[in-house]
Amino acid sequence: MSDTDTDQDSIWYGDGLSFECTRCGACCTGAPGYVWVIAEEIARLAAYRGETVDQFSKQYVRRVGQRYSLIEKPGGDCIFWDKASGCTVYSARPVQCQTWPFWPENLESPEDWEGVKSVCPGSGRGQWFSLEEIQASAARVHS
Repeated sequence: MSDTDTDQDSIWYGDGLSFECTRCGACCTGAPGYVWVIAEEIARLAAYRGETVDQFSKQYVRRVGQRYSLIEKPGGDCIFWDKASGCTVYSARPVQCQTWPFWPENLESPEDWEGVKSVCPGSGRGQWFSLEEIQASAARVHS
């Protein structure tokens, strides 16, 4: 038995998980929070929108301690969420958004995953992701 086999046996999602983004906005709306962004993501978003980094940052980014987050609409919805058309920066969205729902806190236990499934209709259905893909996604999340 290889180390990989042992790892898969000891991790509750060792056989993989399914997810398919339905673009419902459940992860983009609701209670206030943070969409953490780093310089490269800010530059990518600015370029996608046809703005300079300075223009984009002044309008859409806030400093939180030593980090940066996208601003929110009143009520907590992401500034780039549009009820009619969905995420207006989907193809340039930050890593935090790209890696949903495979965040470390969502993978701690089957109960945590069930909580995600209760609010995200795409969790638990659609494309199957292997343990390695899930772990790679979780490792990309800015800590």
